[in-house]
Amino acid sequence: MSRPVKPPAARRRAAERRGRGAEAAAAWLLRLKGYRILARDLRTPVGEVDLIVRRGQVLALVEVKTRATRDQAAAAISPHQRRRIARAGEAFLARRPDLAGLDVRFDALLLAPGRWPHHVVGAWRVAEGADDRLSV
Repeated sequence: MSRPVKPPAARRRAAERRGRGAEAAAAWLLRLKGYRILARDLRTPVGEVDLIVRRGQVLALVEVKTRATRDQAAAAISPHQRRRIARAGEAFLARRPDLAGLDVRFDALLLAPGRWPHHVVGAWRVAEGADDRLSV
């Protein structure tokens, strides 16, 4: 017996619920690792960031992805998306001059069913001439 096919709007709502749950789990994991959550689901005109966290002198912009496998989650973070995250981070920092002296880093938190979340510290770099590949 086959399962009924959900209409696109229902699939989108279900994906958004899963995404919010994944972001909540990621936030808790990062708190347990000593990070302080500064922003969640930050949306700007130039991009968005799932989590912005701080620990010591490090400000991390974190992309949270959940897929069937960690490899699929990592592959789902496209170069275009990484650039949008960087632009959103710049917009955030422009409004928070108190954070200007911190070291900015791009992290990924990859989730897959039945597996522990995988925090990829320094998952990619966005800079003039830098290698924009995701390093998992």
